[in-house]
Amino acid sequence: MDRTTFSAPADGGVLSGWVAGEGQPVLILHGGPGMSFSYADEIADELLGAFRVANFQQRGLAPSVVDGPFTIEQALADIVAVLDHLGWDRAYVVGHSWGGHLAFHAAVALPDRLLGVLSVDPLGAVGDGAMAAFDAEMFARKPEAERQRAKDLDEQSMRGEGTEADALEQMRLVWPAYFADPANVPPMPPFRFSVPASALFGEIATELPALEKALPDVRVPLGVLVGARSPMPPQEAGLVSAERVPGAWGISVPDAGHFPWFEAPGCVAAAMDRLTGATRSA
Repeated sequence: MDRTTFSAPADGGVLSGWVAGEGQPVLILHGGPGMSFSYADEIADELLGAFRVANFQQRGLAPSVVDGPFTIEQALADIVAVLDHLGWDRAYVVGHSWGGHLAFHAAVALPDRLLGVLSVDPLGAVGDGAMAAFDAEMFARKPEAERQRAKDLDEQSMRGEGTEADALEQMRLVWPAYFADPANVPPMPPFRFSVPASALFGEIATELPALEKALPDVRVPLGVLVGARSPMPPQEAGLVSAERVPGAWGISVPDAGHFPWFEAPGCVAAAMDRLTGATRSA
C-alpha cells in the first residue's frame, strides 16, 4: 500500500513519518524510548486493511528532531503535533512497550484527542511498571556467559550513557529473550538508538505514582494486548494496569512474547476489532 511521508512541525524541528490506508485514524507509538520506529511498521501492516494508519519517529533520531527535552510532557505534546499536522481531531493510539506506556499517559492527558487506546505488551502503569521484574526475567533468559555484559550495557543505557553502538550490542544480546521460544526467533530488525532519549526512563519512574493514581479516571476506550510468555510479566504490567481503568480489558496471547505479532500474526488486528467493535471481513 502506498505510503505518504510527512514532517509535522514540532518544538525544535519536525517529527517525520508516513501515513497510508483508509478508514478511522490510528497513530502508532513505537517502543524505546530512543528506538527507531520502523520495526513498528509490522504493527501498522496488520491494520492497514481497515484503518488509516500513521507511524512516526519519536524525537531523538533523524529524520525527526534529535534534540530534547526528553520528557513525558514533551512526548505528549509531540503526539498532539502529529495529530494536528495530519488533521486528525481524534484518533486511535496503538502503542508498544514504552509506546504502550506512553499511551496510558495519553489516555489520562489527551482524552479529547483520542478515540481509544490499544497498549501492546506495555511497560505497566502500576507500582514500578514491572521494570524490576522485566529486567530480572530478561537476564535470567540469557546464557550466563553473556549475562553480565548485557546487564552492564543495560545499566549504562538507563543512565543515558554510552554510544549507539553500545545500545545496539545490548539489543543483539537480549533479542532472543524477548520471545516465547528464545531458540526460534525472527531476525532482529535494523534498529537505531538515541542514547540521550533513553534518559527518559528516569522520568518514567518518577511519574509512575501519578499515572497509577489517574487510571481510575480514564474514560476513553482502552484495551491491553500482552504476550503470555513475555519477559514483561503480564500480570504485573499490562493486565494489572487494565484492571485499574473502568471498562478496560486485557487479552493474553498464548505462546507469544514481547513482540506478540511476530509469534501470533493477526493478534493486533483482532484486538483493534474488539476495541472498535468492528468485524473485519474475511
